[in-house]
Amino acid sequence: MTNASERRATLWVILASATLTVMAGAILGPIVPAIQSSLGVSESNAGLIITTHGALIVLVSPIAGALIDRIGPRRPFIVGLLLYAVGGGAGLVVDSFGPLLASRAVLGVGVAFVYTGITVLIYQLYEGQRMERALGLRSSANSVGAVIWPLVGGALGTLSWQAPFGVYLVALPLGLLAIATVPETGVRETSAKTDTKSGLAGVLAVFRRRPGLLSVYLLYFGANVLLYSIVVFYPQLLAGLGITSSLSISLYLAANGLAGGVSAAVYDRLIERTSRHALVATALGLWLVAFTGATVAESALTAVPSVVAFGLGLGLVFPSAFAWIEALAPAGRQGQFSSYLASAGYTGQFLSPVLFGPLVPLFGVRGVFAAAATAAMLGLVALVSVRGR
Repeated sequence: MTNASERRATLWVILASATLTVMAGAILGPIVPAIQSSLGVSESNAGLIITTHGALIVLVSPIAGALIDRIGPRRPFIVGLLLYAVGGGAGLVVDSFGPLLASRAVLGVGVAFVYTGITVLIYQLYEGQRMERALGLRSSANSVGAVIWPLVGGALGTLSWQAPFGVYLVALPLGLLAIATVPETGVRETSAKTDTKSGLAGVLAVFRRRPGLLSVYLLYFGANVLLYSIVVFYPQLLAGLGITSSLSISLYLAANGLAGGVSAAVYDRLIERTSRHALVATALGLWLVAFTGATVAESALTAVPSVVAFGLGLGLVFPSAFAWIEALAPAGRQGQFSSYLASAGYTGQFLSPVLFGPLVPLFGVRGVFAAAATAAMLGLVALVSVRGR
């Protein structure tokens, strides 16, 4: 293959793998009731089948990042794909709760290595505008995966509750393709002695020198908190509007994902014309409009713009966050500091129902979106005030 065709093949493997990080939990969403009845477990235990991998991602991502910095991203990425196939595909043959939960933990370890491996591969294989495009396409692939994989899971779930687990095996051929197409990028050396300290003291030293990193993690955490306010609570809002069928609800969530895919796909063109700060400010403005609209939506039609506006903003924020980490992380430690982004994001997803849930009995589900609108407004004000100094 020519260099150009090799680069395209590598990028396609990276983008296909990016959809798997979304699929990890999303594909099982439609079959949670079937898992509950088939295994004879409580609703909360059935939910653990979806959430356990997220906890492992939070815990293992820093380990994955440190290893990637030490040996390069290629091998951890490939091993992550193989663990993904084993941990996810085990559900095809496992039919009891304990072993299935253990297999989901293995899946989480695989996702942690794939997620951070993808990030550092993009950092090291592409530069300048090509990197911006790859980051945008990666976020677009995530959004498309969030639309497609739940539909696949729901369709296969009509055959049996175990059938959707077979889709995880797609990571196996992807791992083989990665072996053939993803080049070894080597290990980047650190350039500043102050950034080479190990342990917590070293991390704090980097944050003192580069305080912008904390802002990026906070942005990514907040974006995922707000994303899961849509995922968890928008179906309740729709139910209040008389929209109760799972298919109809999935179309609203699909609209959110498709909108994010569109804006992320053109991210590299937008960044040529403006700054990341401007794009993030635009996203926060879109989120303010989205959540304000959700608080006043009174029909099936008026509930559509909110999910579209939120998705458009998300497609601008995610690639911006990854690009900022590439610019701010110390040379030779991009794996470590990009892994914290993964931990921040999955922590945000986990905490979203915890943060917003108590508002429902007090103010109704619309109170959740009023609070989310307030958070978006505060974020916008903070960003504008910082840029104005």
